[in-house]
Amino acid sequence: MSLTPDYQRPWPAYFDAVASQPPRDTLLRALAHMQRDHTDPSSPLTAIDLACGEGRDTRAMLASPLNLHVFATDNSPDAIARLLGTVPAAHAARVTPLQLSLEDAATSPLLPTSAHLINASFALPFCHEDHFATLWNWIVRTLLPGGRFAGQIFGDRDEWAAVNPRRHFTRPDTLSLLAPFDLEHFDEVEKDGSDALMKTKHHHLFHIVARKR
Repeated sequence: MSLTPDYQRPWPAYFDAVASQPPRDTLLRALAHMQRDHTDPSSPLTAIDLACGEGRDTRAMLASPLNLHVFATDNSPDAIARLLGTVPAAHAARVTPLQLSLEDAATSPLLPTSAHLINASFALPFCHEDHFATLWNWIVRTLLPGGRFAGQIFGDRDEWAAVNPRRHFTRPDTLSLLAPFDLEHFDEVEKDGSDALMKTKHHHLFHIVARKR
């Protein structure tokens, strides 16, 4: 699959392709761990869904029994509109949609300064490499002790690494990024297959659920 150097994609077509897909497994794993930790549903918790897309993960967070308030960000106005059009009315008061790029998330005054969960499903490679360290440090800093990160980091042998290798990480480098966390799920996957738009590519990525110490 051909990509521009800044990893642009036909986002409306992507949102259409994944609209019927379930929430990502990493998010569901993180929510399950959180439910074991937080047994009082009357206690509100804060979550951030970075690059939420059409909103399948955001909707799963809102539907969980955790009483999560979700700040859902995406740089695409189409994504925000789709999210707002699909959040059930009963959950609408617990979601704050924000049109915001990954590069701006770390410095935005619109996002909370602490969170119990930060979700970044297949999002981090789309942060410009010059801003990745700032974004990652913000994720670590914003998560409360015991808070969780759920998401993916793309590996150095992924086909897209040829476009911009600085957005891809070796296994040791990925584990180094995760040093402030206890790993609850860490699955390295390398395979040939299709992406959401049915384009064949070689995948190499790390599926992560991690609890901040």
